[in-house]
Amino acid sequence: MTANFESAELALKFWRLLYQTYTLRKQSEDQIFEEHGLTTEQFGVLVTIGFFGSPVKPTEIAKWLARSPNSISMIVDRMVKAGLVRRVRSTGDRREVRVFITSKAENALKPATLASLEFIRKILSPLSNEDRRTLISLLGTLKSEILKYLNPEVDIEETTRNESERQGNMREWLLKYTLPSTPQAKRQGGKKRKTKKKTE
Repeated sequence: MTANFESAELALKFWRLLYQTYTLRKQSEDQIFEEHGLTTEQFGVLVTIGFFGSPVKPTEIAKWLARSPNSISMIVDRMVKAGLVRRVRSTGDRREVRVFITSKAENALKPATLASLEFIRKILSPLSNEDRRTLISLLGTLKSEILKYLNPEVDIEETTRNESERQGNMREWLLKYTLPSTPQAKRQGGKKRKTKKKTE
């Protein structure tokens, strides 16, 4: 009886803490992204497009953000009106739609990304790198359990493998939207361009 009560108490504490953490994080990010003319949802869509490479199918965006296709469709509608993305139908199959990022969104995405990463670094600052890796691992385990709850037929190993294969995409994305902002990276980029011109 005591063990069951303690388990229930821990479950309730976990639910409350996770809910509050999510809510407070989203409120903070809403403020951060508003300064760059974006919403948290719009930033998520742009990050996904940047991560996969433009253009992207709306279904891929929905899957990566763990949102329903309908909710992503509504967000994309508003982003099209705001000039942040374009929808283009496939020439081969008119039913297939892909989403392109615009230059307006590109200009907003870089400073928004830097501000977001700075916020994440700040809230993670009390944790050591080892603790951060442990936290990421634990959250990954919880995510897998939730996926299995929603879809008992899901292949967790395949899902994990697919995510691991995309680590290269994440590194490329970070290089594009974070490193070029530093003077050293800009100098290195300039050197590379000069070298390229010499060899042509």
